[in-house]
Amino acid sequence: MTGDVAELRRVFSCFPSGIAAVCTLTDDGPAGLAASSFTTVSIDPPLVSVCIQNTSTTWPVLRGHPRIGISVLAQDHESLGRQLASKHGDRFAGVAWEATSQGAVHVHGSTAWLDCSLHAEVPAGDHLIALLEIHRMSADPAAAPLIFHASTFRRLHVVS
Repeated sequence: MTGDVAELRRVFSCFPSGIAAVCTLTDDGPAGLAASSFTTVSIDPPLVSVCIQNTSTTWPVLRGHPRIGISVLAQDHESLGRQLASKHGDRFAGVAWEATSQGAVHVHGSTAWLDCSLHAEVPAGDHLIALLEIHRMSADPAAAPLIFHASTFRRLHVVS
């Protein structure tokens, strides 16, 4: 494809997605990143995926731990979504979270939580696809998710 990168980003932004916090507990405290490319993959084995930029400095930290927590952020987590996407500052300042005994970090108030381990990585252009195997999970379907669309955070509007 010969095209404008800005136009490609604009086109990609037309597909709405949720935001997932991908986090683990390190010796220095929690570490994590925000992913708008989280998706379900398989029931058997239970797998999900996230796409990570090859230039990420956080993924090499996360991938070396036995467990990685996925928290599907709720609509009131907009500031957390921005914090986790930031390259500077304390990404967990003011964030209520807890860690499992194996180090998966989950954000309080999320719509769903998954306790995962790295199953495989697949190269994909300027990203890699991390396939994560689910070991435990929980959900609160009543909590509305945070939505990312057209490069901004949005909320669902329920039509009755």
